[in-house]
Amino acid sequence: MANSSRLSRRNFMQQSALWATAFAGAGTLVPGRAQAAREKELNILCWEGYNSAQVLDPFRTEKGATVKAESLTNDPTMINRLRAGETNVWDLINVNNPWARKVMFPEKLIAPLDRARFEPFFDKMMPAFKAPYKWAMDESGAELLGMAQRFGPYSYVVNTDKISRATAEDQGWNLWNDAANAGKYGILESDDWNVFNICLIAGFDPFKVHSDEEVAKFKETAERVFKGAKVVGDIATMNQALISGEIDFHMTGGTYSASPARADGNPNIRGITPKSGPMNGKGGVAWIEITSTVNNPQLSPLAADFLEFVQSPKMSHTVAFAEGTFNPVSQMGNPECFALFTKEELDAIQWDSLDEEMARCVEYDIVPDYDKLLDIMTAAKRGASGG
Repeated sequence: MANSSRLSRRNFMQQSALWATAFAGAGTLVPGRAQAAREKELNILCWEGYNSAQVLDPFRTEKGATVKAESLTNDPTMINRLRAGETNVWDLINVNNPWARKVMFPEKLIAPLDRARFEPFFDKMMPAFKAPYKWAMDESGAELLGMAQRFGPYSYVVNTDKISRATAEDQGWNLWNDAANAGKYGILESDDWNVFNICLIAGFDPFKVHSDEEVAKFKETAERVFKGAKVVGDIATMNQALISGEIDFHMTGGTYSASPARADGNPNIRGITPKSGPMNGKGGVAWIEITSTVNNPQLSPLAADFLEFVQSPKMSHTVAFAEGTFNPVSQMGNPECFALFTKEELDAIQWDSLDEEMARCVEYDIVPDYDKLLDIMTAAKRGASGG
């Protein structure tokens, strides 16, 4: 999933305090209310989709509640806002899979769920998500930290009228190492994923500490890849450039980014997962969202209710196809939920190849030397644009 901006951690902290003050001053999110006053109030920090009126309005009506949701496109930004004191603002946080288990729970930013209430929902999910699902549990396996829902492979996207699916899958990340492709591709503004992918283009696993030689190779690769990019932009920009023929392929991308174009009648825009790569033979990376209750001292009782609400077959389908991007959901393992998806919707999310693509992926994880690599990549991007 996309990562559209970068701030230093210090700036995150400073900005977070300003955000919290601004929310309170505007009457949008007011921390520190008594628990009784929060029985009809819920605040959600999330990726887009969960902030959609399609998802929130039925819950608002059912509960007679005031529900505020803010969408961001950067996991570290959301987590740093909790670190900066916004645990007393938010009730739910929705981020990619490693952060609950490896960061937020150890730092006491989130609170465990009632296993008796929520673990049975995993029984109706797709087989890969059956309880105890690793990314929903703490390291000890004792605590349930969140609920899984949206997921998908996320590597790169091609216009199959220009590059066939078979060719793209076979060539994998070497598409970016072929000098003949300079000027034929775009790069999505997605910092964390682009760090992953430049490592993969350079031929090594992103999710480990890197040697000096690998860091030097990363720098050379980042400079070359950004210099060869014809377009750098957001999902809409990438899809339009693919459809118009301005570019033949782009990174980072997958079901998440290609689905809007496919749903609009462009089946030639297709997310691709390479058949091989340097991560124990795998070349793709998949994301899984985990939604957790914030360790808010005055947590709204509606937080758990909302988590239960979006597990229903109907709402799971709504979450999958909320405005923005369209994605598979773990609840598609429930025949009652799966039956709600039309043939066209299944085609938009590339259901035909989902299992094989997920099998070629490792799961999104934390890069130990991410800050160092991000600085190098940011400099390469700035240099390529003449900034």
